[in-house]
Amino acid sequence: MELRQLLYFVAVAEEANFTRAAARLHLAQPGVSAQVRQLERELGQPLLDRSGRSVTLTEVGAAVLPYARAALAAVEGARQTVAEFTGLLRGQVTLGLVSGADAVWESEAVSLLADFHDAHPQVDIALTADGSERMLAALQCGELDLALLGTAHEEPPAGLSFQIVVDEPLVAVVAPDSPLLAAEDGRVPLAALRDVPLISLPRGTGIRGVLERVCADAGFRPRIAFEAAAPKLLAGLAARGLGVAVVPAPAAARAGGLRTLEFRGVRPRGRIALAWRADGPAGPAARALLEHLRTALGTPGRPGDRTAAKT
Repeated sequence: MELRQLLYFVAVAEEANFTRAAARLHLAQPGVSAQVRQLERELGQPLLDRSGRSVTLTEVGAAVLPYARAALAAVEGARQTVAEFTGLLRGQVTLGLVSGADAVWESEAVSLLADFHDAHPQVDIALTADGSERMLAALQCGELDLALLGTAHEEPPAGLSFQIVVDEPLVAVVAPDSPLLAAEDGRVPLAALRDVPLISLPRGTGIRGVLERVCADAGFRPRIAFEAAAPKLLAGLAARGLGVAVVPAPAAARAGGLRTLEFRGVRPRGRIALAWRADGPAGPAARALLEHLRTALGTPGRPGDRTAAKT
């Protein structure tokens, strides 16, 4: 029995398909099939049922699968332990990045990951862009090691840890002919948005969660007329007079042809947090990336501020 046979068996079991397993392993499908059959001959029992449209585990295969995974995990653990002692970090890290983030913020995130890769070229980073709520769930079930996500709260859910890395006020941006501009001091009460069409990030994002919460506190549900995936798109819709966009203040400052209004009596905040499981990432590569990001991102602020501080 060889480790590669166990690796191929696990891949086929997880993909339920020999072709997809071969693509995942970057191998030819006939070679994967031949090695799995050799494993079955050595064990004296079929592990996979190939009779249906998808490949399924036999009863014996289902019993063997946990042992195959454990054997592969033990080998990877041994490699990581040796890497820690030799100072050569290896492995893979799964990192989630909030979709619809400010372009300046995304640029800094890319720069930080590039710096980490330069220092640890043997670490592979699998980057996923998704909504914040889905990334929280992925962290809790172990599908992600780390995530940079939007949050409506300063405190993390149970089982997770947070470091707030961006914390900025949310403002309303409107077209120059908006009746809301009648406010003398450039501020409007949140209640003024009760019957106004609003333009927001999609449900499941941190900013949308903040908007829904503060509107609920004010006694109404926001009337979302348009959703867009990035603050720049929100501002573009507002510029055409399609509604009021609620965006982070720095994004509003960069939006042309728009007027900005602060909120009176309430100060909603847009936050991005670095999140990880409270018991810490499992592998040394993920732990190293977490430490790198925590150190580089530091206290909440704007990416431009931190970049300037480094130069």
